[in-house]
Parts: sequence; C-alpha cells; structure tokens
Amino acid sequence: MALIRFTNKGIYCTQGDFYIDPWKPVNYAVTTHGHADHVKWGNKAYLCHELTKSILNQRLGADLNIQTLPYYKKIAINGVNLSLFPAGHVIGSAQIRLEYKGEICVISGDYKIEHDGISTPFEPVKCHTFVSESTFGLPIYKWQPQREVFGQIKDWVSTNQGKNKTSVLAAYSLGKAQRLIKGLDGYGDIYVHNSIANVNEGFVHAGVNLPETIRITPETKKEELRKGIVIVPPAIFDSRWIKTLTNPATAVCSGWMQVRAARRWQSADAGFALSDHADWPGLLLAIKATEAEKVLVTHGFTATLSKYLNEIGIESEEVKTQYGDEGEEEEKS
Repeated sequence: MALIRFTNKGIYCTQGDFYIDPWKPVNYAVTTHGHADHVKWGNKAYLCHELTKSILNQRLGADLNIQTLPYYKKIAINGVNLSLFPAGHVIGSAQIRLEYKGEICVISGDYKIEHDGISTPFEPVKCHTFVSESTFGLPIYKWQPQREVFGQIKDWVSTNQGKNKTSVLAAYSLGKAQRLIKGLDGYGDIYVHNSIANVNEGFVHAGVNLPETIRITPETKKEELRKGIVIVPPAIFDSRWIKTLTNPATAVCSGWMQVRAARRWQSADAGFALSDHADWPGLLLAIKATEAEKVLVTHGFTATLSKYLNEIGIESEEVKTQYGDEGEEEEKS
C-alpha cells in the first residue's frame, strides 16, 4: 500500500487518514503554508507550523480547530510518524515528512533554496519519495542572488526619491511583502496595504521581528506618501487608488519578471525577478539532495522537469493538482 495517493480532494495519506493541502473540505488537513491555493476553508481540523496558525485564523476564521507543531517534532497519526521541516518558501512554511514501516515520503509544498533572511532556511530531507513543485521548472529560470536583486530595488527607490516620486511595489501579502520590508528597512518610510499590515501583526504577535511599517488607511494623505515606499498586493496594483497617487513609480516583484515582463503587468514602470520559489538549478539541487528513489512533480512546468529527471536517472512522473502558480493567486508568492 502506497503511503500517499492523489485524489480528487488532494494528497491523501492512506494509513494516516489525513490530507496534505487538500483543495476540498476533509476531516483532517495538514497544511504546508498559508497561501490561499494550499489552504482552504471547511476542514474539520488543521495541523500546521506554529507560525502559520495566525495566517489561517486571519484568512479562514478565528474559531478553527488548529493543532500546531514546531519544526522537527514528531507526532504519530494512526501509526504514521509525521514531522515538519523548513521549506524556506515563506515564514512558517513546512515540508511534511511522513514515515511508516520504514518508508519515508516528503511532501515539500512550495520551497526555495536561497535563504531570504526572514524565513527558516530550506533543509533537504532524505526520503524514498519526494513530492516537488515545479512553478519555475524550466531551464530559463535562474535567479540572481537576492543581494543583487535588492541592490536593483534599492537603486530604483533611491532614484525615485531623487525625483520626488512615491515608490509603489506590488508584492504578495504573505512572503514577498515581508522580504521587501526587511530588505528596504532604512531606505525611507514603508507604507503597507491593510492586508499586508494584518499579516505582519500576526507574525509580530508570534514573536517574529519585523521592521516598523505604517498601515495605509482612508485617512492617509497622498502627499504623506511622497518619497516613501508603498507595498501593495498585486490585486490592487492597477486600482484607481494607485493611479491617483502623486507622482508614483510602480514596480512588480515576481519571478515571472525574468521573462514575462512584456506580457504581464504592462502598466508597471519596472519589474524585479524576486521569487519565493526555487529556480531550475534550485529544484534540481533540492531533489538530488533528498536522494529520493521517486519524484512526483506537481503544479508548474511538470512535463519538462519530470522528463529531465527521468533522463538523468531519477524516476519521476507528473501529478495534476489544483495548486496555482505565482501569477495566478492574489495572495501567493
């Protein structure tokens, strides 16, 4: 009997009788992280990392039945030993390690290899079966080091300030926004959309140290934002409010900016390839480090990555899921 199987509700642990990131309501949902395509309302019980709990409460309701775990601690569910390992995707993101009768399976959720300075760094976990995302699973995706990308963003902000402009950055409320807040600390006042401020509050209450920001309210005067840094979710990037700002300069922070800048976000003045997902080299590095005998490739460029893995001697197959990609979901990074 396989330890996991893919059903019309999501990834199901047969022996444990629970699901990982189900997209339909189930009795028991183990959650890798709080992005909206990986966690849904309606499950009877949730299990997640300690830092993900506040995100679930904010997005799904305060009365959820949520059990939390720190990284590395094992619990047994119907004989299956379950533990969480850092995924490096966003704060609190986790890989789910399952062990039963000597078989080890790891469901990675979303992950990135480079340490972003704010999330717990990704750790490869040795296993027999590894479930990997492939959001940027093409050889053309190869990120510049984070310090170089932030150097570009800082130069852009400084140029805008010299021109008396407001720097408006589109970034997902969970993950990308916190990276920008930390990376741009000291470069001017940072104003954030209400959804980002709410996420920040949850993390601060959980003990995460974030630089100070200013919540944008209906009373915030447009002139107050002049020369400041404004971070908003992509969903309002083309809103009337942005267009009425005094002398704004706009930019999108997304891995898609590496090759899709001409087709996406055409109204933006700039684009920075800052992603919370592994690039092609990162995916291969992570997969090889697991020493998995079989790799199941989900959401993204599944065919390309799976084909390549088989060509280099790593057994792999594509699996269809209902998870989105970095450009499809308002709150995903």
